[in-house]
Amino acid sequence: MPIAVEILSPEKLLLSREVDMVVMPAADGDMGVLPGHAPMAVLLRGGVVRFYSGANVTDQLFVCGGFARVTGETVSVMVTESFALDELTRAEGERRAAAAQAALDAADKQDAEALALATERMLTARAMLAAAGA
Repeated sequence: MPIAVEILSPEKLLLSREVDMVVMPAADGDMGVLPGHAPMAVLLRGGVVRFYSGANVTDQLFVCGGFARVTGETVSVMVTESFALDELTRAEGERRAAAAQAALDAADKQDAEALALATERMLTARAMLAAAGA
């Protein structure tokens, strides 16, 4: 019995399919979801979403954070930005890392929210670089 997965951006439905398992980059670590999973909502960090048929990865998609809603039958992933892995380049990852570093350097060290946002941007850029090099 497969689980239905939808990946959505603010503009459109990016992907909709049934899979045996999906592994997402949750904020606290990678999270695998199988049919019958307990309902939950989870924040996502920048990283790769992997779709499985049996033990084989059938597709991969890089997401720049977002959140997911899990039920026993469905996974709905809302992202602000995503890329097919073959679209990722080291140059784009390096550009984003430099911009994130500049934002981190310029952030008011007393502003916890600004520091957290700049840090998250840096972590996403590093994840993009790792995925581009894979």
